[in-house]
Amino acid sequence: MNTTSLRRTVFLAVSALLISVGPAAAHHVMGGGVPSTFSQGLLSGLGHPVIGPDHLAFLIAVGVAVGIGGLNLVLPVLFVAASAIGVVLHVNGVTVPGAELIVAASVVIVGVLIARGRELPLAAWVALFGLAGLAHGYAYGESIFGAEPSPLGAYLLGLVMIQSAIALGVAFLWRGSGATVSALAPRLAGAVVIGVGLAVLIGQLVPSV
Repeated sequence: MNTTSLRRTVFLAVSALLISVGPAAAHHVMGGGVPSTFSQGLLSGLGHPVIGPDHLAFLIAVGVAVGIGGLNLVLPVLFVAASAIGVVLHVNGVTVPGAELIVAASVVIVGVLIARGRELPLAAWVALFGLAGLAHGYAYGESIFGAEPSPLGAYLLGLVMIQSAIALGVAFLWRGSGATVSALAPRLAGAVVIGVGLAVLIGQLVPSV
């Protein structure tokens, strides 16, 4: 895939994200209900990161950062593992005030880091992906809170599968493009990720009419 095609793909993907941005408090494929079967839990886990624009934007940003920076593929795994831990913390009654705001802020931050076009120390990415993973996972946990062990386990399975597929898939796409950290296409992608994060953040802070 050449740079022009990649840039066009980026714009199409992020435009769809921007159009879908809305209040992020209720991303749930079950329509607000708690999954009660294994299949419902699996479908909910597979769908939750995709229908939540802030979560999806962060996953794409993880892939972009890893792909253009030549970073270890363990980093996306770190984020996914941390998100699973965040879910477990939520369903076990651990309270994290303002989790959705933290999620939106993390999207803005990762977008800024990509858009600035400069390399970042590995330790900084590890810290960001680990902490953001916990916050995103905690937010995911709201939709499965109170579920029985079977749908809960299925939800975690689906969540791990879809997040890994998206983050690693995007990473391989960008790595194959040969784009560098300072290239225009990834910086534009970072800018749009910032827009998604800001839109979600404003949607949470400004009451809907």
